Parts: sequence; structure tokens; C-alpha cells
Amino acid sequence: MVVSADPLASDAGVQMLEQGGNVVDAAVATAFAISVVEPFSAGIGGGGFLLLRLSETGEIRALDFRERAPMGASRDMYLDEKGEPIPRASLDGHLAAGVPGTVAGLYEIQQQYGKLPWQATLEPAIRFAEGGFLVGERYERSARRRQEVLQSNAAARAIFSKDGEMYEAGDRLIQKDLAKTLQQIAADPQSFYSGEIAQAIARDMAENGGLISLEDLKAYQPVWREPLCGLFLEFQICSMPPPSSGGVHLLQILQIISANNSEPFSSLAKNYTNADALHLLIEAMRIAYADRSDHLGDPDFVKVPVEQLVSPEYAKLRRQEIDMERARSSQEVKPVDGEILQRLLQSESEDTSHLTVADENGNVVSLTFTINGGFGAGVVAAGTGILLNNEMDDFAIAANLPNMFGLLGNDANAIAPMKTPLSSMTPVIVTQGDRFHMAAGSPGGSTIITTVLRLILNVLVFDLDPRAAISTPLLHHQWFPDSVWVESGKFPPEILDDLRRRGHDIKEIKEGWSNANLIVVSEDGFLEGAADPRGEGAARKFYSSKQ
Repeated sequence: MVVSADPLASDAGVQMLEQGGNVVDAAVATAFAISVVEPFSAGIGGGGFLLLRLSETGEIRALDFRERAPMGASRDMYLDEKGEPIPRASLDGHLAAGVPGTVAGLYEIQQQYGKLPWQATLEPAIRFAEGGFLVGERYERSARRRQEVLQSNAAARAIFSKDGEMYEAGDRLIQKDLAKTLQQIAADPQSFYSGEIAQAIARDMAENGGLISLEDLKAYQPVWREPLCGLFLEFQICSMPPPSSGGVHLLQILQIISANNSEPFSSLAKNYTNADALHLLIEAMRIAYADRSDHLGDPDFVKVPVEQLVSPEYAKLRRQEIDMERARSSQEVKPVDGEILQRLLQSESEDTSHLTVADENGNVVSLTFTINGGFGAGVVAAGTGILLNNEMDDFAIAANLPNMFGLLGNDANAIAPMKTPLSSMTPVIVTQGDRFHMAAGSPGGSTIITTVLRLILNVLVFDLDPRAAISTPLLHHQWFPDSVWVESGKFPPEILDDLRRRGHDIKEIKEGWSNANLIVVSEDGFLEGAADPRGEGAARKFYSSKQ
């Protein structure tokens, strides 16, 4: 089964399976296809994280192909002479881009674990770029939001508008330069990092005030990291470690809500819309996101106290702070003191795209990748068709200054040359004993963690099928701003009134921010999948001859 944010991309993955490929081939083909048909969310000008489960051994591997800061980057590069942030400098234009990792990451995983020739995995993407595809409503909405910056860059304007007008749903978008670039990558993936493509990117950067150099591209390498795993109920939850904050805070929240044995989370509700359960979730989210601001960063540059933050002892400590009848102000909730974490160690771990692929043997890929904001930095490297990311905004460009998602950060996530910015991407694989049970992920910036949390609770606690699990109402709190975001019109009014009575500031959001997808193994052993009904994705099944 292949589930992604776009039907064409899911079909591309199934095509690999039909040709005798495996889950890795399908995932790589799906990701390259997304890079063409969802230029607003993810692409070869960005980066991401991947989890792979190998059924033969049960091993789960974690690959970090996240973007990195260029060698010429500096801590205060987005501040003026007065130390004030330069408006949108980390969001728009060439200076906002980090060194892309998607091509290197997809090549690394496919060469180690794929079965098909590398060129075959790019064929669908090349076809979609060269022949075009019909854009949908999500594309149109995203393009209109980023119209000003796209129109101001000649290379982007030539691709994403026609005679100065933005494409509308139903129009065919053709990307000839991108097709040529993908053909070069198919013939030689290193061309992106040391050949003609790399030279074109570096030249365009130099001409437009960007920092990515040929040396930056040549130096880029994806990193294999140890997956972060923890127990919840009888399930093992595995996700990405730092520089993603997703795995840490997912496990942190799950530990906190289940820390009180006399009142386990599952006893609070029979579904996701119980006021007691929601209040506990919100308060646990508040704590986790507070810790994110001080303690999370690139582990190659700072020491991240992962073991302590996900420990049961720490969860019990923070669970005691939660009053079930009163919401605390976020001003009252501070990141945990480093000395407390040290004692615990001594006494004892909206844009963006996700895809999920699984086979009948329990081999699984859960992959989240991005260019950060809608259409990334809004600029294309001239002659390549590559839309560049604006991932530098994921650093803390100044202490306690919110990024585009409202997240705060400090020294641990400060800009440094060749450093990886902190991420919320949370691909997840769940096992029960030695068997695969579910895999999931989502785009959504700071809301990714809480979206994946919702899917895990819906499947593991409330026993919902994938379609029902993915359709339940959205809820999010990230410490600051001190508001609870809820999907408008989805929660019973009496539940929201109860939360307000406890002191929560409720903000009803009309447009759902999730575009998740997941695969679950049913009780009878079949794969069941679902793409978020809020998006345009699709789940596709392939029946092998063995079945």
C-alpha cells in the first residue's frame, strides 16, 4: 500500500511495486513525484526525515536528510545593525535557503535498500514535469498566498504563472527545466551536488545574495541516526530523534498523559472529544513545547537531553503539575531546569508532505519532507526548475523570536555554519511485539507533532480504523502563543465551553491544518490506509502475485 498527499504520487509508488520494486523504491518514486506535483509543499530543493522498518530483522533505521545552514551562515545574519530582525529575510528570497538534502537522502536509501534501477524511480516524476499535470485547489490557494514573492523572481514567475497570471485549479502546469534537471539526476545523482546542477545553483545564489556555494553542496551528506523509540501501552512507538523535535515531544506527551496509573488516559474517554481528556492533552502539549524552546537543537552541535525528557520519571514529575480543573497560563509553564534533567539522568530518552508505504511482510517506509513554507523561499534556481526552501527560518534567528509557525527558540537552535535547524517533522512507525502495527505522519509545521499524536491515540487507544482516525477533529497547543487551536465546527459546543471554564483560550480555525496519512494493520492482517480528507491525497493498494 502507498499513501501520499497526491493521487499521482501514490500511483507512482504503486508503479514501482508493479515493476517488482519494494517499499523503498515505491517511497522514492512517490517522493520525487510529490516534488513535481506539489511544488508548494516539498521538493528536491528541500529536505526531510525517513524511517525504514525491515521485516526480516525488525530493525528500524532513521535517515536525516534535512537541510543545513551554508558555511557562510552566521548567528545574527537576519538582524540589522540595531539587533532587530530584518522583515522576512529568513522567509523570502535566496538568503532564506539552506543546503538541500532531498536528492542525497533519496539516493542513499534507494542504493542501500531498493531493488529497481535508480533511473526507474524518477521516471514518473520526469513524466509529470515534462507532460504536465492538472493543478488542484490546494495548489491554487497556496500559490495565491505566495503570489507576490513568486512574481518577483523571474525564474519562478516563468514557471508558476502564465502571462503574469497565476494558475487556477484545472490548469495544466508544465515544468520543462525541472524535467531536464530530474533527467540529469536520474543519469547521475551527484550532478546535484558537484556537477552542472550544483554549479547552476551556486551561480544563481552568488548572483542573488544567497549563501549556498559549490563547496556547501559538495560537502552535504545525509546522516543515519538512531531512531527514538519508547513504549506506550503495549506498543513501541518509533520516530525521529533530534534534530527533529517530533519524536521527543511525541513520546513526552504520551508519557505524561499515561503517567498516573490510577487515572490512565484511556479511562478518561471513549473517544477524542472528552473534555477531561482534551484538557490533559493540552496541558501535556504546553509542557512539551515549552521544553522544546530551551533544550532541542542539532545534536551534532549541542547536547540534547533526550533520555531524560522522554523518561517515565520526568513524565511523572511534570504530570504532578497538571491541575485537571484549571488551565495554567503559559507564563506559568517554564522549560524544565537543566539541573533537574541532570538529576534524572543520574538516577537512572502547512506545508510539508508525508508519505507512507508498507508491504504484506511488514517492510515500511514513513517519510516526511519539505521546503518549509508554501513554495519555500519563493525563488527558483535559474535554469534548473528547482524551487528553493526557506528552511533557515526554522533556526532561532534571535532569542525568543517566533518563527513562521510561532515557535520560540534559544541558543540550542541558534544559527551556525553547517548546522541543521530544528524540525517538527514526525514520521512514526508503531510495532506490537515483533509485528508492524501502524505508520503515520503529517505536514503542518508546529502542528505536526500533535496531529501524529492524535492518530496514535485514535488507533491505539480508541481503536478507530484509519479513515475514522484521520477524520477526527484537530486540536493543538504549542506553549506560545497561549491559545488552543481547534478545528472550527468539529467539537461539540459544550466541550469547548467546558475547556473555556477551566481557563483555556480557544481559537477556532476554519481551515483544517492537517494533511496526514497512515497505514494500519487490521485485526485480520490486511493493510488499511487513509489519506486526510482535508487534502487531496490518496491511498493505493497493490495486490502482488503472492496474494
